[in-house]
Amino acid sequence: MSTTLGVPRPDQASYMLRAAAGDAGRAYKRQMLDLLDIRAGHTVLDAGCGPGTDLPALAERVGDGGTVIGVDRDPAMLERARARTEGLRRVELREGDVHALPVEPGTMDRAKIDRVLMHVDDPAEVLAQLHRATRPGARIGLAEPDWDTLIVDAEDLDTSRAFTRYTTAEVVRNATVGRGLVRLAERAGFRVEAVHATTPVFRDFQEADHTLGLGRNLQKAIDGGHIDRDRGHRWFAGLSQGPFYASFTLVGVVCSR
Repeated sequence: MSTTLGVPRPDQASYMLRAAAGDAGRAYKRQMLDLLDIRAGHTVLDAGCGPGTDLPALAERVGDGGTVIGVDRDPAMLERARARTEGLRRVELREGDVHALPVEPGTMDRAKIDRVLMHVDDPAEVLAQLHRATRPGARIGLAEPDWDTLIVDAEDLDTSRAFTRYTTAEVVRNATVGRGLVRLAERAGFRVEAVHATTPVFRDFQEADHTLGLGRNLQKAIDGGHIDRDRGHRWFAGLSQGPFYASFTLVGVVCSR
């Protein structure tokens, strides 16, 4: 992978699958699925399913008598999800927006939305849609980063802080939605059952550059006048030489309807 600035963002589906395959991604996803207590025969909604990262695991848990419904607004993502779930008759894929979920009210036994609320127009409306879609007694899993907690170790701490500020202010629409999940869930009418926070840690610069967008977002910050060009280039060059450390907080909430 290149260590130059401004490298274009990788294919979104491949990016999501790679992030989920890392140690931190596997750990928090497994924890969420366990807390959701998905049982054979359940109908489970994956809102914003992307390329179908979690659909096979959900299908395994619902068994032959259950159904998994994956919803995404991007036809390209659904095409990847279709290929990933080929042969799984228990999986249905539907094109639709999470602000207007294409499911009948009160029909879902379980639902999850994972790293989607940080991108949407109205997180509260999306949670209202999940409330509408689920039955009384249903369980719902939410997982979102809090990008305000992004830390990148460097001798030039001011530039690391400037990079985090730029990420939260300009790169991610709802950058701190992770810390607001409990509040948003309760306001939507859910009862919070469990809250957990994990800290994905990056020791490999190349992996962090791919996942956190260090080079491509730094170039945007420089172009926008948020970070001095020479100072930004020195900061990035220092990161690539290692030793490297970066982390952020990922918040998971499981609630009931």
